[in-house]
Amino acid sequence: MSQETQRHANTKKRVVYQIPGMDAVTIRQDVEYRLTDTSALTMDIYYPPDAKSEARIPAVIFVGGYPDPGNQKILGCKMKEMESYISWGKLSAASGLVAITYTTGKDPAADIHALLQYVRQNAVILGIDENRIGLWASSGNVPNTLSVLMQADRDYLKCAVLCYGLMLDLEGSTSVADAARQWGFVNPCAGKSVDDLPQNIPLFIVRAGQDEMPHLNETMDRFLSKTLTCNLPITFVNHLAAPHAFDLMHDSETSREIIRQILAFMQFHLVGIQ
Repeated sequence: MSQETQRHANTKKRVVYQIPGMDAVTIRQDVEYRLTDTSALTMDIYYPPDAKSEARIPAVIFVGGYPDPGNQKILGCKMKEMESYISWGKLSAASGLVAITYTTGKDPAADIHALLQYVRQNAVILGIDENRIGLWASSGNVPNTLSVLMQADRDYLKCAVLCYGLMLDLEGSTSVADAARQWGFVNPCAGKSVDDLPQNIPLFIVRAGQDEMPHLNETMDRFLSKTLTCNLPITFVNHLAAPHAFDLMHDSETSREIIRQILAFMQFHLVGIQ
């Protein structure tokens, strides 16, 4: 049986929106960013079609919260090899940003910090503006992203996009912890609250109104209530008819409009264009 037939059908789904220039982006594949005791971890870097060699371009990192070794057994490929992440990478690059997807090892919480450190230390060689970085995450990858936002020395982080994600366990809930045990994603935010989030990093949050993942929207609803109480800078969209992974599963003009809003949000906060 070939690798292609072994892959889960969802790994072959692309984002339901396309823009001109996606096929012209430049991709540097398998750039090593961390060497663990078992393997080398690598990233794919997507550059805009018209990127100059001396340019320093803002970047968006697509954060992983699942160990790739486990993902490969279930899905048949690594996260960065999924068509969804490839198409998001191309969408972001065609919108004028550098996009980064990457592999994870046994500890995705440590991997994202190693990746950020590598990218910032090698920003000149990589053609990246190390002081203008955004994060993008969905589903069970969101807790790992929230934990990054909660770290000290995060002034270089300018925004984050959180799509249909499991958020924080608030008000005595254990939904995120339970889901992490069931699905295998890391939950570095255990015991944390909205008060631990920064006041100055804008968040774009998308809720799928028909999300079928148990208790996911409950975690999001509590999170949104707390962020408003704390007066955090959030942009919120409720896609009322959409299931989980709306960007792949709900081929509609509403889905495409929300994806356009996400790209514009990242452009505005990373590049400064509306």
